[in-house]
Amino acid sequence: MPEILPPPIWVNTKQLLQQLMDDLVTQKRVAVDTESNSLHAFREQVCLVQFSTTNADYLVDPLALKDLSALAPIFSDPKIEKIFHAAEYDLVCLRRDFNFSFANLFDTMQAARVLGYPAVGLDRLLGDKFKIQTDKRHQKANWAARPLTKEQIHYARLDTHYLFALRDVLEQELLEKGRLVFAKEDFARACIFEENKQKANGESWGRFSARKDLSLRELTILAYLCKWRDKEAEKLNRPPYKVIMDDVFVLLAKNPPEKKVDLSAVGLSEKQIMLWGDGVLAAIRHGITAPLVERKQIEAKNDAILRRLEKLKAWRKNLGLEMGVESDVILPKPYLSALAENPPKNADELALVMKGTPSRVEKYGAQILKVLGVKNAN
Repeated sequence: MPEILPPPIWVNTKQLLQQLMDDLVTQKRVAVDTESNSLHAFREQVCLVQFSTTNADYLVDPLALKDLSALAPIFSDPKIEKIFHAAEYDLVCLRRDFNFSFANLFDTMQAARVLGYPAVGLDRLLGDKFKIQTDKRHQKANWAARPLTKEQIHYARLDTHYLFALRDVLEQELLEKGRLVFAKEDFARACIFEENKQKANGESWGRFSARKDLSLRELTILAYLCKWRDKEAEKLNRPPYKVIMDDVFVLLAKNPPEKKVDLSAVGLSEKQIMLWGDGVLAAIRHGITAPLVERKQIEAKNDAILRRLEKLKAWRKNLGLEMGVESDVILPKPYLSALAENPPKNADELALVMKGTPSRVEKYGAQILKVLGVKNAN
């Protein structure tokens, strides 16, 4: 399928956005992707939104347009199918930056997972199906930089241009394997907003608190180091790890130095010491004398819940191996936890817990109830 493609349409004015909208509203399906700058900024943002239709490929520049609210009706329209590859991250970013809501989704990566493909990256699927080669180097590019290179523009448009063909191939395979209904239920569940999926740079010291090798005093030092780093990273608009790495902070907390000359021993470069040595030492001194932080306690599950969890995991793993798919294709994670924590007493209760995936209830319901120890599960 390799072909010479006309240049994509760069959308960076209201007039061009209207031209895009005039095309989108006539479509029964559109392909979508996004590019963000998480590796290059303190607060990640969507820097490019790609669309493909039957007529053209479009690259929308949110940095120039600012207001993309005109696109909201397209994403929420149940009559227009939106084709993504690995939709979850794109949906999180589009919700966060533009407050979009979604309906009628087809995720080619999830479709490939339901089919049991061992490699589900877009580059691999396009190569296997259509002999299309993509350059993965651009995945980590700074998409906030302008102008984009010709190579970036070509890479970005390939992320959507062939999704129609890939979607159709995968849908046919899902039909042949009798798994299309599984995939459609997964697509529908992805459209539902879940607050806990939102993530941001600059997370606090709390993510260290589960480590058994850190004392409360060491955690307190880490807390002050993280607070200092977050402020510095925000000022510089870069991810916190591009100021000082987490591993270095752990070493500093365990063996707090007193002088700048001692900072090189834990891995800080001369430049880092020159720029931030005083700030690092000040944060350490605060952490040494400050009241101890409280270790965040993870709520322990009781033994009965843990037993049910392990039984369900073992069952879905074995069935996944038998079917040639990952275990969460058999029983998605949200249902795994819900069933272990509030086990249904009968088929009706199971159907209620798993109302988002009735096809799995129909196919595996009796087995799930049996694993949970419900009598007369057959």
